[in-house]
Amino acid sequence: YIMANKFVKRIVEITDYQTHILEELRKGVVLTTSDAGRINAMAISWGMLGVEWNKPIFITFVRTGRFTHELLTKNPQFTVNIPQDKRPQDIISYLGRHSGRTEDKITALGLHTVESPNVNVCGIAELPLTLECRVIYRQTQDIEDFICAGDIPDTMYPKSVDSSFCGNNRDLHTAFYGEIVGAYIIENED
Repeated sequence: YIMANKFVKRIVEITDYQTHILEELRKGVVLTTSDAGRINAMAISWGMLGVEWNKPIFITFVRTGRFTHELLTKNPQFTVNIPQDKRPQDIISYLGRHSGRTEDKITALGLHTVESPNVNVCGIAELPLTLECRVIYRQTQDIEDFICAGDIPDTMYPKSVDSSFCGNNRDLHTAFYGEIVGAYIIENED
């Protein structure tokens, strides 16, 4: 990994960026997790930003068969890495199509990791708006609990599609409620 020392973090208020975060989330942002020295970054486009239990919360939804799910279960901390000025779609697309279980995506892309002050998961300099989160609650969805959901169960969780498929497959999602314990923009010191 390229551990970046030439970057600084400018602390920001989440409320100043909430519209930007939600707009970028719809296009795809990056969720970074780690455990036992392994770092994984995955593209996500499902999530929620809000307040619960009087705490700022980012909820991410991760399929149970994903490597990211395994890491989050072992180390319940994550960062959300969001494009700021320019959108590195090639990076986000790659992170969404490849599995960290079989390759080191951070190294493959030459991304710059930046140590996080409040969690033990790094930020990514190429996606500078960073939310640091500690999981305070998690719940796995139950197919029986879909109410008036139309075709969602069949299209989002097709039983005939194996868990290893990177798109919609039979694995349900776990909602990981992350208390946002830090928010900053990574800037180049130069």
